[in-house]
Order: sequence, then C-alpha cells, then structure tokens
Amino acid sequence: MLRRRAPDRCGGSEREHGRWETRECETALKECLDDCMEALDLFLNNHFNESLDRLRPRINESMYHALIYATVLEMQAMMTFQHEDICNAGRTMKNAQEVCQRSGVCLLCDVAHCVFAVELHAEVCFAECQLQRAALTFLQDESMVSFIKGGMKVRNSYLIYKDLHSFIKSHSCLKGPCHVHLEGGISFGVGAFNLTLSLFPPRILRVLEFAGFSGDKDYGLSLLRDGATGLNLRSMLCVLLLLCYHTFLTFVLGTGEGDVAEAERLLKPFRLRYPEGAIFLFFAGRIEEIKGNIDEAVACFENGCRAQQTWKQFHHMCYWELMWCFTYKRVWRVAYFYADLLSKESRWSKAMYVYMKAAYLSMLPADEARPFGEDEVQLFRIVPTLKQKIAGKSPPTEKFAIRKARRYKAPQPIKLPVPVLEMMYMWNGFSMISKEERLTDGMLHTVMEAERTLLESPENEYTMDDRCLLHMLKGLCFKNKGLFQAAEECFNRVCSSEKKIRFDHYLVPNCLVELSLLYIDQGRREEAIKTLHKAKVNKKQTYLESFFWQLKSQRGNPKQICF
Repeated sequence: MLRRRAPDRCGGSEREHGRWETRECETALKECLDDCMEALDLFLNNHFNESLDRLRPRINESMYHALIYATVLEMQAMMTFQHEDICNAGRTMKNAQEVCQRSGVCLLCDVAHCVFAVELHAEVCFAECQLQRAALTFLQDESMVSFIKGGMKVRNSYLIYKDLHSFIKSHSCLKGPCHVHLEGGISFGVGAFNLTLSLFPPRILRVLEFAGFSGDKDYGLSLLRDGATGLNLRSMLCVLLLLCYHTFLTFVLGTGEGDVAEAERLLKPFRLRYPEGAIFLFFAGRIEEIKGNIDEAVACFENGCRAQQTWKQFHHMCYWELMWCFTYKRVWRVAYFYADLLSKESRWSKAMYVYMKAAYLSMLPADEARPFGEDEVQLFRIVPTLKQKIAGKSPPTEKFAIRKARRYKAPQPIKLPVPVLEMMYMWNGFSMISKEERLTDGMLHTVMEAERTLLESPENEYTMDDRCLLHMLKGLCFKNKGLFQAAEECFNRVCSSEKKIRFDHYLVPNCLVELSLLYIDQGRREEAIKTLHKAKVNKKQTYLESFFWQLKSQRGNPKQICF
C-alpha cells in the first residue's frame, strides 16, 4: 500500500522523497501498461493463449496484468456459460481486486486522498473489477442474496467512477505519461453506466435514481467516443460497447435506428490494424447485415470462424448471425444447420436453439426428408424442458418460444403457420431486410403462401390468432416496400380483431406500435401520438415498456412524441 501524505505538510526532504517515489511508481506503471497493451494486441490478433501467457506471470503483482487477465477469462466464461469457467473467472477477478487494493485503493473510496497517479489507476481498476465481479455474481447464482451482493458491487463501482470523473476534471495538473489510460478507463466506466442506465424503462430508472444512479444516453455515448479515440488500454472496450449499441441494442430494444455510419467509422482503424481479428470481422459482418448486404455479411462471419480455432465460443456468435442471414434468404435447411450447431455446442439458450431447429423444419414441405431424421413435433415438445435463468430471470424470447411450443403438446398438434418469421419479428428482423426489396418480396411470398394454406385448412381454436399474425407480418412487408396504405389496413385488421384473439395477446399492442411508427414515417404526428397512447394502455407484455422508452429516445424529444 502506498503511503498517503499531504504534500503541503511535508518538509523539503520529504517532498523530494515523495517526488522520487512518484517518478518510480509512474515508471513502473508505464512499463506495466506497455506490457498489457502488447498482450491486448496479441488477443486482438486471435493469439488468445499467447496473450494469457504474456499476462500470467505478473497477475499477483501488477493491477493491470491482473485485471486484463481476469477480463479475458470472464469473456471466455460468458461465452462458454460453463459453471466451472464462471467460478474460475470469479476467483481470478477477486484476486485482481485484491491486487488493486494492495496497489493503493482508498479504503473508503475517497479519491480526494489519492496523492500519486498510481493510486488513481488503482481506483479505476478496482471499480472495473467490482463491476465485472457483479456480472459474474448474477450469472453464477440466482438467489436473492447474490442479487443483493451483486447490486452492492455495482453501486460501489458506480460511486468510484463518479468520484474519479469529478476528481480528474478538477485536477488537470495531475496529468502524467499514463494519464491517457486513466482517462480512458474513467470514460469507459462513466460512459458505460450512463448508456446502460438510460436503456432502462422509466419505472425502473426512477427506482435506480432513488438509489443514487442516473443515466444520460447522449452523455454516455460522448464519453465512450472520447474513450475510443487515441491509443489507450480501454479504447477497444469503448469501441466494442459503442458497436454493440449501434448494431445490436438499438435493434433488440428499439426501432433499429443505430448509427451505422459511426459504427463503420469506429471499426475502420481496427479492421486496418487487425484484418483477421475475429471480433472485428464479426462486427463487420453485422454492419453489412444491417445494410442489407447479406452475402457480404455471410462472408465476414465465415471468415471470422476461419480466422481462429482456439476459442470456439467466438464461432457461436457468428453461427447465430449466419442462422439469421440464411433466414432472410429463406434458405431454411442451411439456417437449420446453424441452429443445430448452436444447440449442440452453445449453452446460452438451449430452448431458443431447439425451438429454431423445429421452426426451420416446419417451414420445409411435409413430404421433404428432414436432416438427421429429426422431427419438428418432438423438438417443439422438448423446448419447455430446456428453460434456464440468467440473473434470476428467463430471457423474454425464451419464454416466448416456450409459450409458442405448447401447441405441440397435444396428441394431434396444430401446426404454427410461420414460426421462423414470427421469431424473426421478435428480433426486429424485418428492419434488417428493409434495405433490400428482394428479401422483403421473398418474405411476403412466404406469408402469402401460409395465408393460403390457412384458408384451406379447417378452422380450430388457433385460427383467428394465426390469421392476425399473418396480417401483422404482411403489414410489415408492405411497410418495407413503401405500400403504407396496405400496411395500415393489415395492422388495423389485427387491432379490430382484439376480442377474437385467444392466445397471442401480444399482437394487438405490437400492431398499434407498428401503426404508430407508420404514422411517424408519414408525418402524421397527432395520429401517431394517439395510437401510441392506445398501445401503452393496451400492452399485454411488459417488454414493450423498454421499447416505448427507446422509441422516445430514438425518435426525438419526448415532448414531441408524448405518451
């Protein structure tokens, strides 16, 4: 632990000794940071084991070696989802936190008492360890005690980052040779907290604000952009978080209006420096996918799989995207192949993977042979047995898949009309194909065929629900093609059938949302506000609350779209 002295109370010799000690600490700190940057360079060039070998000898003495080593193991644990890997990552992160404490963390997290630069670095590393340990706590144990412990770690991390941010803004004179890494770490932490908290719906955010948290999306994005510029240890983390926001979160939680141009700008220098880097090939593929360039996206994801064979878990991210790419192309057999790989190799959501396998098989003609001799009915029936919990809750899409698969429990199950397209809608896939008309035309053809089949089939208890689903999907296709009047008619047909829907109650509020987005695109502001009001009152699924919040965030001032 470094000694803490107030410089103005020291005698001359004490001050000289303090300056010498500061220079010695900063020199050692710079050597550690340079070494960690080289290890990170190995990691980004797909040399994962070599990167860990470079860090391992100093993880008990250097806070940055300990933190980066533990971070890599945590990334691996989150991808494998193996209990053993999660526990190992947790132990390693706890050790990294202890190294940070020995390096100079204030016991009361009072950064105002930090005299030397190394102590400030220790504080930011400690905060990062706390945050990552909280994430592992949520994954490792579903109990309420663990949830409370994880929450306390998150709050502690948040307060440290907040204090550090205020401190460096008011003490610009403390800048030294390693200050760029310190600023990058603080920008990452404060930016990540602000962006993440801003994604919560207002109901939850009000509770978090009462506990001392606050979230400003624009401020968070600006800090992450600051952290992403220049060469510092956290610039890669800032870039990855921004890429995740623009290419994933805006699609999962919002209307799919991420800033693709900024994502391309952020990715470009890393693609030039690491042309075969699996992580950056993955995001390059995702950007092409969003732009509607599906063949280019497939090439990027396949190259990402070929680029390295050490961490197979990286392949799973590519398999998931490849599955959707071939879904957009309506190549059901190839999409099934990737869903099958995921169901056998990935532990993240077995229920979802098996559901998608069954869904793809159900899209094939009845007389066509099934791959591996599998039967979609049997697959649908085992989906509910594969449910799992993450941070104490089942993922919403997994719960949706289980609910839809219940139709196949009966001895004579009634077939789902287009389960693949319905799940594609849940993942905002119709926004993904909106840039390429031929993809939308293909989906419209599939919906129309399903509609004809439904009309020719005898009616049953699910008939009205299935008709409304097909109307909604048809409306989405018409909207993509710019046929707004036809799309409006489809959505209104679903809304007018509300009392006849028996099972899929999500259809009406979702169609009201789609109808309001249609009005916004046409400049029909008053009708959009009125429809959004109805959707908010009508919503049958709580996940729509997050959507409403992101809609206000992405489509302008809440006063302009007030509901």
